[in-house]
This record gives sequence, C-alpha cells and structure tokens, in this order.
Amino acid sequence: MAKAYWVVCYRAIKNQEAWGAYAKLAVPAIQQSGGRFLVRGMPAKTYEGGINQRVVLVEFDSLEKATAAHDSAGYKEALRVLGNAVERDMRIVEGVG
Repeated sequence: MAKAYWVVCYRAIKNQEAWGAYAKLAVPAIQQSGGRFLVRGMPAKTYEGGINQRVVLVEFDSLEKATAAHDSAGYKEALRVLGNAVERDMRIVEGVG
C-alpha cells in the first residue's frame, strides 16, 4: 500500500496568535492519526518560480489514514480555531510505490 502525504504551503500568516493556537491542537491530532512530520519550515532554497513560503509535509501510512486525519474531530477543532488566520493551500497526495 502506498503512503500518502499532506502538503501544505502557507502564502501568508495573518494572525500569529490564532496560528499558534491551531498548531497546539493540530500537531497532536495529526500525530494521533498516525501522521509523521517530515518538513515544517521555510525552504532552504527556491528554484523555477518557487515561492519562499512555509511548507509542511506530513507522511501517513495510506491515503485512507491521511484523509481520516483531516476529517477527524481533533483536526476539525484545530481548523475551527485557525479560522481565516492564514492563507494556504493543502493537498493530500498518494506516494509512488
């Protein structure tokens, strides 16, 4: 079974306090769902039109687990706290192999 990944790119963080409150809820909710943080930070270097913005990459054992983590009560509460404090895009992608 292929692993799956959350890929989150932050275009802007408009409210640091709300973003911090979100992180305090989101990190344990993601980890309780089996997520493993592989990347949490700014790019070391950007190429080919890349944007210097915060990136988060979380690995899950399967697409089903990645989707269930996003839909979990704990993560939904984290999103509620986050509100519109950030501009970001998030996608779930399935790994190869």
